Amino acid sequence: MEKSKYTITAALPYANGPLHLGHVAGVYLPSDIFVRFLRMKGHDVAFICGSDEHGAAITLRAKKEEISPKEIVDKYHTTLKNAFNDFDISFDIFHRTTTEIHEKTAQEFFLKLNKEGKFIEKKSKQYYDQQFEQFLADRYITGECPKCGHHEAYGDQCEKCGADLSPTELINPKSTLSGNTPVLKSTSHWYLPMDQHEGWLKKWIKEGIIDDKQQHDPSKWRKQVVGQCMSWIDGGLQARAMTRDLDWGVPVPVKGAEGKVLYVWLDAPIGYISATKQWALDQGKDWKDYWTGDRKLVHFIGKDNIVFHTIIFPIILKEFGELILPDNVPASEFLNLEGDKFSTSRNWAVWLHEYIERHPDKIDELKYTLTSIAPESKDSEFTWKEFQAKVNNELADILGNFVNRALVLTQKYYDGKVPTIGTPNAQDLEMIETIKSAPERIANLMYNYKIREAQNEAMQVARNGNKYLAENEPWKVIKTDPKRVETVMHIALQITAVLGNVLAPFLPNTAEKIRGFLGLDMVDWDNAASFELLKAEAMTEKPSILFQKIEDSLVEEEQNLLKASQKEKVISHAPQKELTSFDNFMGCDLRVGQITAAKKVKKADKLLELTVDTGLDQRTIVSGIAEHYSPEEVVGKKVTVLMNLPPRKIRGVVSNGMLLMAEGKDGELSFMLPEKNLPNGSLIG
Repeated sequence: MEKSKYTITAALPYANGPLHLGHVAGVYLPSDIFVRFLRMKGHDVAFICGSDEHGAAITLRAKKEEISPKEIVDKYHTTLKNAFNDFDISFDIFHRTTTEIHEKTAQEFFLKLNKEGKFIEKKSKQYYDQQFEQFLADRYITGECPKCGHHEAYGDQCEKCGADLSPTELINPKSTLSGNTPVLKSTSHWYLPMDQHEGWLKKWIKEGIIDDKQQHDPSKWRKQVVGQCMSWIDGGLQARAMTRDLDWGVPVPVKGAEGKVLYVWLDAPIGYISATKQWALDQGKDWKDYWTGDRKLVHFIGKDNIVFHTIIFPIILKEFGELILPDNVPASEFLNLEGDKFSTSRNWAVWLHEYIERHPDKIDELKYTLTSIAPESKDSEFTWKEFQAKVNNELADILGNFVNRALVLTQKYYDGKVPTIGTPNAQDLEMIETIKSAPERIANLMYNYKIREAQNEAMQVARNGNKYLAENEPWKVIKTDPKRVETVMHIALQITAVLGNVLAPFLPNTAEKIRGFLGLDMVDWDNAASFELLKAEAMTEKPSILFQKIEDSLVEEEQNLLKASQKEKVISHAPQKELTSFDNFMGCDLRVGQITAAKKVKKADKLLELTVDTGLDQRTIVSGIAEHYSPEEVVGKKVTVLMNLPPRKIRGVVSNGMLLMAEGKDGELSFMLPEKNLPNGSLIG
């Protein structure tokens, strides 16, 4: 027997950008479908999500946009929440990790575990940016991945090969703040000794057993989830720091921890609990009912978050005591886009909020397509051509066609009244049995987290309906045996009613329209295929078209939008200047310098007054780079200096030299930096 109570969580999206279709297909749509099904099944369900508003990704985005982290999270929390609402994702609550209730909850976890000796406090050497005078959290460091050689791996993960990393593993690490090579400096942190938990974790993940009790069915866990977990455990778990040296996050609530915050992967999962607390308060419920006792906890996530939800968070839950552990973690693989990976940095994405703005009448069409290609067990791909094919060939030609024919013929033959069923023949009885058993087949797939197959099984009801009408040809038989047609059309309308129910988790708007044509309300899942819901003589409505076919022009428009976002800039370089002599070139004194101070020139938007250490002297240079770099960004930069230009007064400041910069087609500027960290004063040329 399935447990009657579920707490379903969907991965907290970072509040540092909008959602793209990869996020939707892998996490938010499957979790919503599963929850809608559970509700129809009569389960007690809490569907929890919220924006993750801490961590280095937030501060990096804030730095990029030159606004505060608070402004970033406020902006993108609203963007995320609106997109979920517009896409009809049915969260019970969409919360935030910057709320007071979350901060208190996260600190409560830390204090309890710390008091009970669950953490180890120790000193270690971590990377430190000397220019910015701060320790560097994982995402503040990039370098070469030691596993695959990717040159832009982060300090916690390589996004190319998916390897989980620590900053000290990176080859040739660089600070994302200054671009300089960081140094190792001693700092103190609280560590979670994950190595002490290998024994019970292995038994729990592989066998579903904890404390000698069967806690979950391991056969229902996806193979890639178990495989990634065991790879980590078999490789030997290491203690992991649960605090960071940052000024944005939940403050570590103990003396001597000033300037430290909770590690985002301690902070963020507790966001599920704090969100539940807020929802329970709002609803007059007890949050503990959703995190203790006889209840299934299910985390819908992407594969890049598996370890955090199957190893780190379960350790924290178990150590805190009395809280349930995940019954399942149905992690999805990645969805690709038109032959390439989704990439926010390259803007290679279809953004959910932009899709909704362009196609507000095609929400269910996108839901159907994404579920039909859901990356449940392996990477899959979204293309606009396939979107067109799914809508036209399946939604319009199969589902829409059947519903339309059944209702139009009813209008034509019976003025919209449901005819009375006569004596069904063997074919009728077989079809009735097939349709009545559909909800059970769908439910079995849903409980096993095979949501893509479950949608296909629901669509099979429409396929069966089309086949039934095609074989019985009521439009022909009406001339010779009208009584037979009454039976055929009654069964066809009952099939239509079943579609209005079994499609509700997958295509909620479409299912509601179908039920509206028949004058029916949605029922619980166990009655979804009852032939008693639609009575003879009941009136039906003239149907509207459920799905408009997708024209080639829409596909071309969307493909062109993608291309435009990626179109390589046509470089229109300035023509080569006239030839000069070698002697003239050698007359230029080019040296390595370093900017030691910078400030804006008064009443000059484009100018910075720089103090440059040339190795020979400290000199002032006025440079027109203020539209591209702030004073804080350039301090510490190594630069190439043209030394022997005559002094020139610019806006009242005497400039003694020039910095060499490269200028792109659109006017963007970039420093001409020496490849190696050469001493100031080194000659170039």
